[in-house]
Amino acid sequence: MRVLLDENLPRKLKRHFDEGVEALTVGDCGWTGIKNGELLRIAQAEFDVFITTDKGIPYEQNLSIFAIAIIILEAKSNRFEDLSVLLPRLNEVLKSVRVGELIRVAV
Repeated sequence: MRVLLDENLPRKLKRHFDEGVEALTVGDCGWTGIKNGELLRIAQAEFDVFITTDKGIPYEQNLSIFAIAIIILEAKSNRFEDLSVLLPRLNEVLKSVRVGELIRVAV
């Protein structure tokens, strides 16, 4: 499974996924600064899941037109220390997430 981490997430997060998950950041792909709609359009060709902390994305984008799952992480902040508590649940969700789903993973 290929996972794309939004640029609002710490790079360090990509080293904490279970085996079988290849995680890259928006920066790794050279897509820094691309807006969400265009980013999702590009990402759906190469990734299965897009992970972000942007809670507004479901309201700003018509997610039904994208062939990619979206996971929104909800924590106190987007610092690694605050997001790391979500990793066990996130890794569980990744085992069953399907293209087109929107899932929120919260504390």
